[in-house]
Amino acid sequence: MPRLPTHAPLLLAVLASATVVMPVSAQSIHEDRRAQRAAQLAAPAQENVRVEYARVLSAEPIYQVLRATSMVERCEATTPVDGDERRGLSRVVGAVRDVLTPADQDARNVEPVDRGSCRMVPVEREFRRPVGYEVDYIHKGVKYRSRLPYDPGNRLRVRVSVTPMVTPAGEE
Repeated sequence: MPRLPTHAPLLLAVLASATVVMPVSAQSIHEDRRAQRAAQLAAPAQENVRVEYARVLSAEPIYQVLRATSMVERCEATTPVDGDERRGLSRVVGAVRDVLTPADQDARNVEPVDRGSCRMVPVEREFRRPVGYEVDYIHKGVKYRSRLPYDPGNRLRVRVSVTPMVTPAGEE
């Protein structure tokens, strides 16, 4: 039998491991390529974006209603008008004045004769402020609705984005 050099067992071990490693390396390269293709499919494609205008159909304000209550002093007049009661035209004029006079002004204008006839009365006020607009608009024949923080006027700038729909090879 021929004599092998002293480093032959090491050389045989390297050759044996190379034959085992080679198929694994080819397989891992194939898996890497498959993973790269899957990542390309999963990654967002380059977007094609442009700005166009849509025609506004309607813009309706949306209001926030705030309520505030304050205490106001109300005094009853103890001096009668025309005797014990109002009569005739005086009664009508007094009723109209009571309706048209704001509650706060009424409380300020009446001079109390007797401090015992005044009392604190809660007066509720309601405030409305616009917080946004429900906007209906049409673009390329399709009607849309959005809530915007402002009234857009007659036309609205819209962002149009076109992206291809890419499906994996087996799912077509």
